[in-house]
Amino acid sequence: MGKFMGFMAGAVCGALVGAVTALLLTPASGTELIQSAEERWQLTLAEARQARDEKRRELETQYRMETHS
Repeated sequence: MGKFMGFMAGAVCGALVGAVTALLLTPASGTELIQSAEERWQLTLAEARQARDEKRRELETQYRMETHS
């Protein structure tokens, strides 16, 4: 479980750093920046959900194998 939490913390930190960097370095209008930030946030959420689902499947499989042994 520690690896998963480490991944999640890294993903969130990476998303925040990327968003702040984009806001500071991208010459775009406020509307474009907001749209870009929302898209990045949605992508980060989708990746986190995918990682969660994969870990859940892995743990369920491991649990089934242990209970049927």
